[in-house]
Amino acid sequence: MRLVDAILTHENADLDALASLAAAKKLYPNAVALAPRRLNRNGRDFLTLYGEPFDFTPQDQAPRRRFKRVLLVDTQTLPSARGIADAPTIHIVDHHPLARALDEHTTFSGGDVGATTTLLVEALRERNVALTRLEATLFALGIYEDTGSLTYSSTTARDLQAVAYLVEHGASFDLIGEFLRQPLAADQRALYNQLLRRVTLQEIGGQTILLGAVRVQDYVQEISTLAHQLMTLYDPNALFLLVQMRNEIQLVARSKSEAIDVADIARAFGGGGHPTAAAALIHSRGLKTQQKKLLQLLAEHIKPRTTVHDIMSYGVRVLAPSDTIAHAAEQARRWGHEGFPVVAKKKLVGVLTRREIDRALHHKLQKQPVARFMSEPLSVTPTDSIEQLQRVMMEHSLGQLPVVEQGNIVGIVTRTDLLKLYSETARPARNAEFVARLERALPRDVLLLVRNAARLARELGFSTYLVGGFVRDLIIGQANLDIDIVVEGDAIQLAQRLADQYGGRVHTHARFGTAKWIFQDEKLHLDFATARTEFYEYPSALPDVERSSIKLDLHRRDFTINALALCLDPERYGALLDPYGGEFDLQRGIIRVLHNLSFIEDPTRILRAVRFEQRFGFTIEARTAQLIDDARNLLEKVSGQRLRNELELFFNEAEPERALARLQELGVLEKIQASLQADAWLAQKFSQLRAGYTPTPVLYLGVLAYRLRTSEARALAKRLKLTNGESEILVQVVTLRLLERQLNTANLAPSRVVELLERFDDAALAVFAIASESEQAASYVDRYRAEWRAVQSDLTGSDLKKLGLTPGPRFKEILQALRAQRLDGKIASRTEEEYFVRALLEGD
Repeated sequence: MRLVDAILTHENADLDALASLAAAKKLYPNAVALAPRRLNRNGRDFLTLYGEPFDFTPQDQAPRRRFKRVLLVDTQTLPSARGIADAPTIHIVDHHPLARALDEHTTFSGGDVGATTTLLVEALRERNVALTRLEATLFALGIYEDTGSLTYSSTTARDLQAVAYLVEHGASFDLIGEFLRQPLAADQRALYNQLLRRVTLQEIGGQTILLGAVRVQDYVQEISTLAHQLMTLYDPNALFLLVQMRNEIQLVARSKSEAIDVADIARAFGGGGHPTAAAALIHSRGLKTQQKKLLQLLAEHIKPRTTVHDIMSYGVRVLAPSDTIAHAAEQARRWGHEGFPVVAKKKLVGVLTRREIDRALHHKLQKQPVARFMSEPLSVTPTDSIEQLQRVMMEHSLGQLPVVEQGNIVGIVTRTDLLKLYSETARPARNAEFVARLERALPRDVLLLVRNAARLARELGFSTYLVGGFVRDLIIGQANLDIDIVVEGDAIQLAQRLADQYGGRVHTHARFGTAKWIFQDEKLHLDFATARTEFYEYPSALPDVERSSIKLDLHRRDFTINALALCLDPERYGALLDPYGGEFDLQRGIIRVLHNLSFIEDPTRILRAVRFEQRFGFTIEARTAQLIDDARNLLEKVSGQRLRNELELFFNEAEPERALARLQELGVLEKIQASLQADAWLAQKFSQLRAGYTPTPVLYLGVLAYRLRTSEARALAKRLKLTNGESEILVQVVTLRLLERQLNTANLAPSRVVELLERFDDAALAVFAIASESEQAASYVDRYRAEWRAVQSDLTGSDLKKLGLTPGPRFKEILQALRAQRLDGKIASRTEEEYFVRALLEGD
């Protein structure tokens, strides 16, 4: 708003309103700043002592001209004032969220800050408007009062920056302290004591609410000051005070919980504010009626934004009362737990902590039952608020609690879950974004099946998630229809129910809790896996597997970029689970392992790290590279089948030579076979292989083995557990390389070429044609494969019988001679073949 006639704020103005009025006057010096008729005590006292320099105009002294352009500060409602035109143009500057629809004559500017004064100080700073020390002090007072001296949760960095700017311009902390620490007046003390007798603490929606409703005869100022003191004294999640004064009721509300937006409640009474502080002036004498309305509104509005359900883990491990302390200690070591629920007949009977386990072991009581050491059966429910969880943990000094629903243990929630909740970077919900991505990425029929699977899972009480590579590629925009769905529940049961309802068949793997649902004549399938965690008895072993939660399922994965999940539950559809910063690592192009023992537990992850690095053009971060170096020797203990599977995945990449070269750079390739080389020669030959053929793993392996000795090729085949046929191909490739000198001769007779090559497998010949450095030899192989090996004589063994020849070794010799004559172009017809045979027989 470039031109302003008048500046107004709300009645019962506090220091933020008063400071905003003064700051706006600095911005628009030609406008009339109309002082509110009523000020709170701090504002009134400040103006009494220091108000002379501030150019405020009392309402009754306003000029008689009509104000057509009005600036409202710290309020969104135009107060009654002298001189306001019938339909003025209004601009609102307020730190509270916009609470009403704007007409064509009204505009709004606000910000996510703790005080309106902050917004106006930012404007003053931008325009480089000079400030006096007293002005800077008043503006700082306005910010301090509305942010609780910068302690309210609504305080932002911008508020602090504004205060710092004001301090630089001489704001006096002595004066600020004088007005912020004033003692209560007599009427405030009387009201405060009355509230102390009448307030009650209530649990609503898992939140502790302090409620008070009282009547006083005379008007009392600064109820907000009393609210602040009551919040400090009782420490509730939120406070609501109803104070009836004559024909009006003042509502004052404060909140320190994200689950309670007090501005929403105040708006229902005609007031407003922001989520942590709000007020309303209710024109009514019915205190009990308003109190009842308030309770109804609280019950409707207070719903925890985050509940135990959102952070808990499923698949909890439990102990029986009769289990020994030794067994409990072994389970704690195996799974890294800080304690266990103790269950008898499916009911929670106690909790055993790691602390009690350690104490029992210290006293050599390892053979005693856990029942002697467990504590009372404390628990929470999935719908409990995070605040309720925190209270129980703090009151009983527990690091974890069982989650019980309808008498049954359904999960566990730990202090680590809470720490992750509060340490995660605050990000807005992006469900709609990922839902849109899913709709673009999946064919309509596949997406429908996924949604139906999620719906049926919820009916069974399960949760479902898209996980791993599909979510990773969805984020970076790469096509991937390899859909894996993790089930918090029984994946096999879900797949079988889907087949019962929609048809198809199911393949299951009971040990790992996995199932493949195949339908539409084998054209479509979905892979389901029960959420699980893994334990490795020793390095490079196959893991022991137990049912678990999505969080622990993600924790067992290899890299942060693969530890991603997308919730499919209808009520949380599209919610991204990213507990390890995988999306950020995708943005940075980083391959980062999840935990320090990852490569020790499964050394094949080393190969995966390189494969993903080269596929996406990423970089293995320094710590992960160090862990690879520490663990690479363990590849020697990995089974050949697992190594072969990983190498075949390499060969499915667009340019596997890059990944092999990186393995060599990291000192890993030599741990597979010491003589293997991944150099420029290999890169060139792999490229030629792709240009001339549809490459297969055995062709790639053949090129890789081409420069080995025969014994080394056999050792490589044995190490990778190749089949007899595949092993023979690798050996033949080496043998062909040794024949290269014989084939590198001009004008070899075709029959001689056939004699040299016909014992070799076609795959070995294809590798040789690519890998050989002799153009002549490669040309012979190409002619053999394309023409010469198909050449046969017209005469057969039956024809030789007719010519009077007795079957025997001579048969083979004659047929071979006939074929050689055909190959070398010396015979071209059946008649010539018969003549050649007769000549041979006459010679005999």
